[in-house]
Amino acid sequence: MPFRQWIKSANFAIEGILHAASTQRHLRYHLFSAAFVLLAGYVLGISKMEFILVSLAVILVVGAEMMNSAIEAIVDLISPEYAEKARVAKDIAAGAVLITAFGAAVLGYIILFPYIQSFFQSGPHIAKHSKEEISLIALILVLITVIIAKAHFGKGHPLSGGMPSGHSALAFSAWVCVTYITRSFIASLICFLLAAAIAQSRVAVRIHTATEVIAGALLGAVMTFMLFKVFY
Repeated sequence: MPFRQWIKSANFAIEGILHAASTQRHLRYHLFSAAFVLLAGYVLGISKMEFILVSLAVILVVGAEMMNSAIEAIVDLISPEYAEKARVAKDIAAGAVLITAFGAAVLGYIILFPYIQSFFQSGPHIAKHSKEEISLIALILVLITVIIAKAHFGKGHPLSGGMPSGHSALAFSAWVCVTYITRSFIASLICFLLAAAIAQSRVAVRIHTATEVIAGALLGAVMTFMLFKVFY
């Protein structure tokens, strides 16, 4: 079925992300930096357009690093022995990453410096955000954390197994978001039951262990709850 094929293709794509994150330390640095920069932007209170520009810069850097890793793998496959042209291909790919990262750093400096300057001149303060904005950054940070954790533990597939359960993390993160946004006990209860059902299904089909599911649920719920406490 098309949907099942799409899920399978997505699994391969995300597995590529996890493989790159587990084998390429520079990509892990970029993911940590992405989480830090996006969180800093929320703390400093940058505008929506500035947040979009920072997000695009982060996406470009991570994408360039992954393309560099793919090119290195292809070059090693085609030319396992040392060759000058192979070295040139790797150097050019690495140079593309450097240019992208440098451009992102300059853009980040231009956008964030006035806010950082104001932060120290006016005293520490944390900008407040709408519930919808917090929900967005919560899902992004939970997803990045799941990718880094799965890459660290190196077990299972991105959508099938591994520590922690990504489905459980995102489901329980969504539950906390719905609870804050709706302020409705019924809506919160329904969302909680759905999240619990998703988590239970991962154990029932033996994709995850109970420990992995519980870890994912706690990760998603606690991280999202803390973000609402800080920013709302």
